[in-house]
Amino acid sequence: MKHPILRMAMVVAMLLTVNTSLNAQTMALSARQQGLSTIAAWEAKGNMAQLGKAIDEALDNGLTVAEIKEALSQLYAYTGFPRSLNALGKLQTVIAERQKAGKETPLGQDDSTVLPPGFDALKTGTEVQTQLSGSPFDYAFAPRTDYYLKAHLFGDIFSGKALSFADREIVTVSAIAALPGCEPQLLAHCRGALNMGVKVDELESIPQVLETRVGMAEASRTSEAIAQVLNKPLPKALQPKKGIEDSPWPTGDPNDAYAQYFVGQSYLAALDGENGGPHNVTFEPGCRNYWHIHHKLVQVLVCVAGRGWYQEWGKPAVELTPGKVIAIPAETKHWHGAADDSWMQHLAYNTRVEEGASTEWGTPPPPSSTGEGDDLLP
Repeated sequence: MKHPILRMAMVVAMLLTVNTSLNAQTMALSARQQGLSTIAAWEAKGNMAQLGKAIDEALDNGLTVAEIKEALSQLYAYTGFPRSLNALGKLQTVIAERQKAGKETPLGQDDSTVLPPGFDALKTGTEVQTQLSGSPFDYAFAPRTDYYLKAHLFGDIFSGKALSFADREIVTVSAIAALPGCEPQLLAHCRGALNMGVKVDELESIPQVLETRVGMAEASRTSEAIAQVLNKPLPKALQPKKGIEDSPWPTGDPNDAYAQYFVGQSYLAALDGENGGPHNVTFEPGCRNYWHIHHKLVQVLVCVAGRGWYQEWGKPAVELTPGKVIAIPAETKHWHGAADDSWMQHLAYNTRVEEGASTEWGTPPPPSSTGEGDDLLP
């Protein structure tokens, strides 16, 4: 049998396989719009392998080459030329692979080079930007940027007819959702999407697409912005998990079987559990387990996301950050959990297990998970 750590990559890959089957009856976005959202997010993340899969699926579900090309071209203004050019290259590769396989590839109408006679990019772009913003907007601090936004982005780029204004905002919102640190722009575009023809139920469906096809972090950012725009409470399941927002490790289910031995809420995800694989334990901020002892076995903790603490009886608390490995000797009284201001995830597996191995649970840990003042504990 392979060592649990050696199986991790395979297990995580299996758990993170993207489920692309969304229930059409519960989705306000059409299959075509879902494709635009997924493609935009993977382009922004720079993940060409997932982008290729998203493009291939989108071409099977109503999008055309012209529409995808227009979306990827528009995104250079939001994610930069390198990602946009890489994505256009991936589109070409997918087209070639589909043609080689004999799959039908709808080309659509490419009008990206066609502009009406006398087209005034600055005038048109100013009008489009005003519609998006809901009022005239001038970036007086940076006049050249103001000009680029009006004349080039909202004038030249938005003049293409392959995508509607609503399509373009679905693309923009989904891409910005995949860019950590751009929350103000995400909020502005969630608000602007409604001004550009995206319906409320369509906007509220974008996080569902992102959660299912891209990741929870992207879905949470978008849900938080939409909640602000619509003045609605954000469901707890979609609230940002500080410290583990971009963690690839599954949260799992509430750790109800061991809840009596925890202060706060924890979650448990078995990784290839039927073959003795490790468990991923997720702690909400401030959650930690009771003092306990593992008899006749060594437990190994591998912190994979967030920040937390581990403490042995009579010793100072040790900070847990991604990459920190703790091998807990048998018969050692200890506790571990999340910091007060961060979620934390660690893998846990047992080794050197002897016959009669067991866990003995004790009393709650120190009142603070910061480690401060814990040095003098008995």
